Amino acid sequence: QVQLVESGGGSVQAGDSLRLSCSASGGTFTAYAMGWFRRAPGKEREFVAGISWTGATTYYADSSKGRFTTSRDNAKNTVYLQMDSLKPEDTAVYYCAAVFQITSTEERDYDYWGQGTQVTVSS
Repeated sequence: QVQLVESGGGSVQAGDSLRLSCSASGGTFTAYAMGWFRRAPGKEREFVAGISWTGATTYYADSSKGRFTTSRDNAKNTVYLQMDSLKPEDTAVYYCAAVFQITSTEERDYDYWGQGTQVTVSS
């Protein structure tokens, strides 16, 4: 059983940056690729970014490409999401998730989820 805890959310102005962290415990962190998802008010949860277990491969949704960067530190069992040039439409609850061995953009493939952290971007 893997437990995931996100942190780093907050309220910022458009154009600002935030870095989210997701700490994992209770499992073999390197057995899992990691993903970031978000749920905006009134919308379904959507994929934001993902990273392979080595960190060598990253992939992004079109909405985050060029502004967001995900990385991981396997020695610290932590994955990060650096968010730059934030926009009001980035306002959402952000979740990290773990998927065993494969990489995926599909929510249904993920095995474990964090509780989420709120990001609010005002104009």
